[in-house]
Amino acid sequence: MSEELTRIVGGIGPKVRNLRKQAGLSLQQLADQSDVSAAAIHKIEQNGMVPTITTLLKVAGALGRPVAYFVDEEDVHADPTVHTPHGEHRPIYTSHSGIDLAGISGTYGRFFLAGAQATVAPGASSGDKPLEHPGEELIYVLEGTLEFVVNDREFLLGPQDALHFRTVQPHSWHNPGKTDAVALWMALRPQ
Repeated sequence: MSEELTRIVGGIGPKVRNLRKQAGLSLQQLADQSDVSAAAIHKIEQNGMVPTITTLLKVAGALGRPVAYFVDEEDVHADPTVHTPHGEHRPIYTSHSGIDLAGISGTYGRFFLAGAQATVAPGASSGDKPLEHPGEELIYVLEGTLEFVVNDREFLLGPQDALHFRTVQPHSWHNPGKTDAVALWMALRPQ
């Protein structure tokens, strides 16, 4: 393994541990939220195990970060300005199916705020378990409908509707319509 690859892989564990602690989660709580065993998470944090991409997707999703956060270099001297021209939105990978995220912002490693144009297929959802993680989300619907449940309150959003909430509250989303829903989806994650 090259020196650079060794450094990148060696950085995954500390990033997982730091985010877990910032979120105030025990190993078991993160295990429950990510559907990855507490023992595996502990091994990842201690650099005793390199996670598979599937495992990293699950852990990253539970911690509210894209997989890229764990493998991107974090050059603090890099220009903190990102221009995303039309047609050059970078794909953001998520463990949820039925949602396509086209990034319109810089990565979490350099910024607290991330945004994407989200295209959510009919029937797609965040899953059976409500999500909870540090930060905030702001969703502005452009087309179609999205239903959110935040802290047991239901919100049906149509075109030009917005929802802004703290994500430490239990929340979930789904597209109840028969057509794709398109929204601008902003997420703020504390560092």
